[in-house]
Amino acid sequence: MKADCQEQKEKLSAVSVVIPTLNVATLLPPLLAALAAEAVGEVILADGGSADGVAFLPARLIKTDPGRGGQLAAGGTAATGDWLLFLHADTRLEAGWAAALRTAMNHPGRAAYFRFALDDDSQPARRLEAMVAWRCRWLALPYGDQGLFISRALYESLGGFRPIPLMEDVELIRRIGRARLTALDIRAVTSAERWRRDGWWGRSARNVTILTLWFCGLSPQRLAKIYQWSAPAKK
Repeated sequence: MKADCQEQKEKLSAVSVVIPTLNVATLLPPLLAALAAEAVGEVILADGGSADGVAFLPARLIKTDPGRGGQLAAGGTAATGDWLLFLHADTRLEAGWAAALRTAMNHPGRAAYFRFALDDDSQPARRLEAMVAWRCRWLALPYGDQGLFISRALYESLGGFRPIPLMEDVELIRRIGRARLTALDIRAVTSAERWRRDGWWGRSARNVTILTLWFCGLSPQRLAKIYQWSAPAKK
């Protein structure tokens, strides 16, 4: 039993976790503690110029230009593990995530993602979770806040994340393709603050519009400008 436990721990030592950061130091301690408890190989914070205390967190810090696509790409390049787990800073993984990753490691030709969930008990949150589940099931389009677990070999064969200003997660998922995607039955719980701040329907409609325009062929650069222009004014 002890040998089996040690073997399981050693499996996750082959995993590099990459988290893009920008002034989110206060959000990270619970996630970093969970990752440390399972002895993942390394945690890389790909930082886009934070002015907070991110440099003092227990993780490997690399400095990049701001922009999630570029930060993820830089983190993937810097990682040393045979497996890569890309996460957002405001994501918390449900109990059982480590075991799910170990099982996924038996299929290095596939990439895996978690179920989307929000830290909100309201009906709008449940409706949004249902919509995301539908999108993942029928369109095979998980977003970055659901995490991405992928072998280095597959990641590099695809060319990794592109350093684009928007849609970097969807762009890579499309290259992975439905046949190489696995949905893990473990929730990645994401902060609902953005939806509470911008409005449940307003933010969701904005995201759907951007996705539709991307499928219509608009460049990530133009989409980024539209996304910024359409953002609600800060109160």
